Amino acid sequence: MAVLGVGIDVADIARFGASLERTPGLRERLFTPAEATRPLASLAARFAAKEALAKALGAPVGMAWHDAEIVSEDTGRPRFALCGSVAAQAAALGVDHVHVSLSHDAGIASAVVVLEG
Repeated sequence: MAVLGVGIDVADIARFGASLERTPGLRERLFTPAEATRPLASLAARFAAKEALAKALGAPVGMAWHDAEIVSEDTGRPRFALCGSVAAQAAALGVDHVHVSLSHDAGIASAVVVLEG
C-alpha cells in the first residue's frame, strides 16, 4: 500500500469549549449524535481529527462534518466511519484504509490522519 495523504491538526481545548458555548448549534453541526455526548477534550480531539482528515483528502469543497465520524472499536482504538461526501472523496483518491491517532494533554488536543491505498 502507498501513502496517499497525511493530515495533522491541533485544537486548544479551552478555546474550542468557548466556541461551543458561544455558538449555539455548533456541536450539532460538527458532530454526530454519538460523538456529541463525549467530554470536551474528546470533542476537541475529534474536531482535530476531522480537520486532519480534510487536509489529508486535499480539503475537498463541500465536505460534510457528519460524513466523517470517529467511532471506537471494542478495544477503544479510534477509527473513522466514512459516508457521503467524505467517502466519495476517499474513493476518488483510491483510499483503502484511513489511520487516525488522537491525543489530548496540557490543554491541547491533536490528531494525525494517514490515508493508504
